[in-house]
Amino acid sequence: MCHPLLRRISRPLIVSLLCLLAACRSDSPAGAAPPTSEAKAPAATNEPAAPTAAATGTGGEGAAKYGKPGEPIHLVVGYQPYYSEAWSGIVVNGLGLWKKHLPPGSTVEFQVGLQGSIIVNAMLADKQQIGYLGDTPAIVAATKRSVADLRIVAHIGSSQDQCNVFFVRNDAPEFASPKEAIRWLHGKTVAVPKGSCTDRFARAVFAQEKVEPGAYLNQNVELITSGFRAKKLDAAVIWEPTGSRLASEGLARRVASGKDVNESDAAFIDMRADLIEQRPDVVTGWLRAELEAEQFLADPNNSREVARMAKEQTTGFEERVLWQAIYGRRSNGAEPELRLSLPFAFGAASLEHIRRATAFLHEIQSIDVAELPADAVVPRFAEEVQRERGAKQPVGVVYAQNDPYTK
Repeated sequence: MCHPLLRRISRPLIVSLLCLLAACRSDSPAGAAPPTSEAKAPAATNEPAAPTAAATGTGGEGAAKYGKPGEPIHLVVGYQPYYSEAWSGIVVNGLGLWKKHLPPGSTVEFQVGLQGSIIVNAMLADKQQIGYLGDTPAIVAATKRSVADLRIVAHIGSSQDQCNVFFVRNDAPEFASPKEAIRWLHGKTVAVPKGSCTDRFARAVFAQEKVEPGAYLNQNVELITSGFRAKKLDAAVIWEPTGSRLASEGLARRVASGKDVNESDAAFIDMRADLIEQRPDVVTGWLRAELEAEQFLADPNNSREVARMAKEQTTGFEERVLWQAIYGRRSNGAEPELRLSLPFAFGAASLEHIRRATAFLHEIQSIDVAELPADAVVPRFAEEVQRERGAKQPVGVVYAQNDPYTK
């Protein structure tokens, strides 16, 4: 029986509506969840190819999605002011460096992600085009091509204690060594933001030291902070600057980092492949701003300015604590203490870190491929910008400094 509403619609209009519905299609809903299994990707190489229209699905009607080279563009950028290894994003935002390098009339909206997985989901849903990410979310994002094609375009941070820090409750025993502290976690309640660079690090160390926590909780940085305050956690593995805040507020004790077990962490920039293909001018412009930001971050004369910008773009942190997270001393040794390296482009060490992290994530069943696709890393833009500016790799390094807030 015909619905009463349809009786009121003319036959020609019904025919037009049916034709319109037949012509429309939706290959992948913007909010679709990532698939649970994918085919094994080809082995990665040191010279990945740039994305093509066939690979990105940007041909036809969607080809002008971002406009033509040279035209103004609106970008939505996911960044992490609560993750110090990716603080070049804070500098790009705080100094407005993008305004110098994107086409005149362009606009940028910076959206805060409390952890990288939030940014990845937004990029997969085509709500963000550029993301500042830790190594795990950056790699995971590059394996979700049946949802959206995301590529790794710059290596913006490398360290051993920016995303790799163990904390224990204040009444835990005094340990003779960092490894003893890690082994104490066997059978204990440990929290970590799962899907993060911290999660990868914690799992790698537990496997290495044959430690099996009694409970391995998925908690964000806010829950971990409140968990220590309420004395509900034995330990947590967390990144900076939350680590420095836990210590400054006396909520937990720092007992180990990646330096103690020779495990590195890293941060990267991912971009949507359709943006890379359609607007190479925007990719180059953004990376020019990024290079300036990394060099600014590495200049010791700018450390307080960086901390000030970080305070403006976060809540609940004191400026001195933010400064301590990336510039503060962690040892009393006489030798210069490296806190952060800023590679920018992809050297052999960068590609090896991605390879090893990818293999480990596959081993623990976080991703379905043991190797990234050969074109998952797109190095040519960063290489061109670095060469254009005459910069050497790394483009900057951050060494520990004396506390300028001490009178």
